[in-house]
Amino acid sequence: MKEDILQMLKSRKDFVSGQELCEYFQVSRTAVWKVIGQLKSEGYEIEAINRKGYRLIASPDILTEAEILSGMTTEVMGRHVYYYDCLGSTNDQARMLAEQGAPDGSLVVAETQNTGKGRMGRAFFSPEGSGIWMSLILKPDIPPMDASMITLLGAMAVQEMMERFGLESGIKWPNDLVIDHRKTTGILTEMSAGPDVVNYIVIGIGINVNMKEFPEELKEPAISMAMASGQTYHRAEIIRRVMQYFEVNYRQFLKEGNLAFLKKKYDASLIHLNKEISIHEIRRVWRGISRGINDIGELIVSVDGEETTVRSGEVSIRGVYGYAE
Repeated sequence: MKEDILQMLKSRKDFVSGQELCEYFQVSRTAVWKVIGQLKSEGYEIEAINRKGYRLIASPDILTEAEILSGMTTEVMGRHVYYYDCLGSTNDQARMLAEQGAPDGSLVVAETQNTGKGRMGRAFFSPEGSGIWMSLILKPDIPPMDASMITLLGAMAVQEMMERFGLESGIKWPNDLVIDHRKTTGILTEMSAGPDVVNYIVIGIGINVNMKEFPEELKEPAISMAMASGQTYHRAEIIRRVMQYFEVNYRQFLKEGNLAFLKKKYDASLIHLNKEISIHEIRRVWRGISRGINDIGELIVSVDGEETTVRSGEVSIRGVYGYAE
């Protein structure tokens, strides 16, 4: 009920009477009063006047279940939120919840991570109060070999969110978002599957949102949305936007079974389209010209006039002269 009352307060410019809240939610005035008190304790600035009711003055930048769900417009994605002040890794927690039966579309969010996970075993910088560290649980009826396409859907959803907020960003295939040649978002997709069936997929998304600076070792390769724009952002709104864009593309993907519908837009977002890249495999490093993705999300690479494909998860892509030139 708390998120519903919060949403009603957010939707009104003027006061909402206590009586209206009681009648709408079929609860007592005491119950409404308790919810208002909880919201105030979480940092919401709520004006209360006798015979007028309650009016929301300001919302804090917090990532509680109620704040994330208030205003969520999706049908499945992010409709169940598991919020934690601190986790080792949202992906690890999401995997545990998925094993315990958490429903499709469940979202795990942490204010901070102390062992955040990046690709290829790397740590992910996850400070408190300034970024988004979340993992989405998916239970699609698809062959396990198609799961790698989910990463591209996640990257596209974040890119569309940034576009909505007026930020020019690009995708470094398959899992990074880049602003001004510096990383702002990382995505890690993990799966539990049998030979022919997907049990669940967890897609972890880390977004640098309101950081003003980074540790010395990350100052060159990393950037936040706030650093790029000079603005600060309400993180719960960003989460809602990402869930919205992801759900639209994910539904289409499940319907068509591939990424043909997204290929043109995805290619237009690639920072290394038609550029020379360095492909880092386990046992070798080679170079080629990036030619965009095919219908199943593989990267097409031209080498000496001949085209080959690279699957997500098998390699690391770098610009020839650095991370993302």
